[in-house]
Amino acid sequence: MVYSPRAMTKAEQNPDADHPPLRSPPLSAPCFVAAETEQARSAKDRLVRQYGSVPFEEADVVVTIGGDGIVLQALHRCLARQLPVYGLNCGSVGFLTNAFSEDRLVDRLMRAEDVDLHPLSMTAHRADGVTEMALAINEVSLLRQTRQSAKLRILVDGVERMPQLICDGAMVATPAGSTAYNLSVHGPIIPLDADVMALTPISAFRPRRWRGALLPHKVTVRFEILEPEKRPVSATADNSEVRNVTAVSVHQDRSVNLRLLFDPESNLRERILMEQFTP
Repeated sequence: MVYSPRAMTKAEQNPDADHPPLRSPPLSAPCFVAAETEQARSAKDRLVRQYGSVPFEEADVVVTIGGDGIVLQALHRCLARQLPVYGLNCGSVGFLTNAFSEDRLVDRLMRAEDVDLHPLSMTAHRADGVTEMALAINEVSLLRQTRQSAKLRILVDGVERMPQLICDGAMVATPAGSTAYNLSVHGPIIPLDADVMALTPISAFRPRRWRGALLPHKVTVRFEILEPEKRPVSATADNSEVRNVTAVSVHQDRSVNLRLLFDPESNLRERILMEQFTP
């Protein structure tokens, strides 16, 4: 049975109540999306039997079952409609998800807090003259394609900041993505409300001591690939990969607003803060 909208009680409308007020208007039509694992698919079947489900085109909210990968896929799918996405963790990490439970899902959805995310826009120029564009919620990364190290020239708003970086690659990460790939290559963790992006090298060889930079969110970062025939490089925006690039430009697109939902007691801002104190 699909749950339907209901009137709020006085307690639910009271902003001074012990719990956050319910969402207004209440979300009434979920679309469940599961990762391609037996655990996630089985959980989805049980949730659909309990709460019902509607096609994506009719949904008020998308509920994902899996890990961060399925959340990112759902957010990309929701770009046009700007639907909120609420993740239930059936994956390995689940930094962008909530604790899995089949109970009280309606109440959790209506009490959930919004986090607004602004993706990175990537423009990648290929060696064959083709230009490709893509959006990234976590990061845009450049990686060497062969045993040869990549050689990159880095410009920020048209000003050369790094004439030559010899490395395995480099990336630009959003605050939400700063705890993912960026953190694994020793990039900084960025508070969600900070208006900055992380520019982080991947296994830098020269200059050996360069650890990257924090940049204002309004700038455009341009990577130019040096010796692209000898040292081919690919560019990836989340799950969209472009091979044999010669130049890549990255900026944050504030015109695009993505909505991610979290339980109030474990919101994304708190998780990013706690990650900085994890031993």
